[in-house]
Amino acid sequence: MGSATDIAKEAGQIILMQNNLEKVIEAINLSKFTFRAIKQNLFWAFIYNAVAVPLAVVGLLNPMIAAAAMSFSSISVVLNSLRLKHSKLI
Repeated sequence: MGSATDIAKEAGQIILMQNNLEKVIEAINLSKFTFRAIKQNLFWAFIYNAVAVPLAVVGLLNPMIAAAAMSFSSISVVLNSLRLKHSKLI
């Protein structure tokens, strides 16, 4: 597996660095988990902006509370993404 030609490496969707086919399953699972985390992060950002921005525009949201909520939103996105590092893939 490690002795593929340059053309095969360019044409392949995944390149194995070791002779271990379980790494393909691991890569597929990681990509699924990553895509799920991306969707969750985008959903959270959309919900925050859909709720907080209109409230701030009409003056119902204190700027200090808006800043704290935005910080919380950013931290939650980062923490959600860090779950990828500690996930069990197989």
